[in-house]
Amino acid sequence: MKKTRCVGTVAVAAAAVIAVTGPADGAEPAATAYDTSTSVGVHNAYEKDKYPYFADALDSGAALVELDVWANGLGSSWRVSHSNPLGNNNNCVGASTAQELRTKDRDQDFGGCLADMKAWHDANPGHRPILVKVEMKDGFNAKRGRGPAEFDALVRQKLGDAVYGPGDLTAGHATPDEAARAGAWPARSDLAGKFLFELIPGTVEESNPLDKLWTDVEYAGHLKDLAAQGKLAQSTAFPAVHGAAAGDPRERYADPALRPWFVVFDGDAATYLNGTIDTAWYDTRHYLLVMTDAHNVPPVIDGTHPTEEEALARVRQLAAAHASFATADWSALPNVLKTVLPRGA
Repeated sequence: MKKTRCVGTVAVAAAAVIAVTGPADGAEPAATAYDTSTSVGVHNAYEKDKYPYFADALDSGAALVELDVWANGLGSSWRVSHSNPLGNNNNCVGASTAQELRTKDRDQDFGGCLADMKAWHDANPGHRPILVKVEMKDGFNAKRGRGPAEFDALVRQKLGDAVYGPGDLTAGHATPDEAARAGAWPARSDLAGKFLFELIPGTVEESNPLDKLWTDVEYAGHLKDLAAQGKLAQSTAFPAVHGAAAGDPRERYADPALRPWFVVFDGDAATYLNGTIDTAWYDTRHYLLVMTDAHNVPPVIDGTHPTEEEALARVRQLAAAHASFATADWSALPNVLKTVLPRGA
């Protein structure tokens, strides 16, 4: 159901004091729609040098956490690793209860990371909405049972109704684009206790000249097909248009029927802010805009350990530039990670 936005002095006052929130209080600013806020994410939050356990990343207050997933046929299952395509190298333990989140062996597969999310979710009811950015390093592999449908099935099996997916946004509308432009994103408070998933093509996939069907196109086609079958509620993820570009970046897709299935855009923060891209275009259409490598926007600041003041200033700068999420490797700055600001202010 479409959410009515608050207007007038009440909304202005609420926007001015959007809270710095985290798992300790779990509160979300009730008057703020998901698309009208700017929050902070952690690049590759599964890496052990950032967090000993994935539960630590979830505890951090970050509004976005990133996982790298491999689906090639040379390994079993869906692997979570930065550079090992055949095995797992991560801080996920596959917990079944909150008590196991920091006691079991790490280096589990994607299902293990999802299990950690469910155990943490059960222990933190009403937690902040968390966008899980999944980079499909080498793309989907439907021939080996690791395609979009299997991705959805695994996520639903592990997380159930804790997922807010394209079917939820699109309810009552023909496409996510139509829903977003009608202002259908819920209030952040209505998304409490929910995970959202973003899918981007991976670095290996994008550099593979033999790969002609990237993650974004494959999953958008999957959404279109599910909608035609009346099964969009089965979907779990929002495919992202990857790479900052001027104009409507969806025009890169040869099939115009795929374009309305994209309402998430993801690219380099410095490129978005270099003066050639109208970032307000995303905001006015209620699209989500993920700006990565926030530290590299001139003047460049440290990518891992800037001062808290430097990082907060950068988040404010990207919020003013209409980012929905500012991401970097700032795992050591929990107060920054918990920050939620008015978008475009």
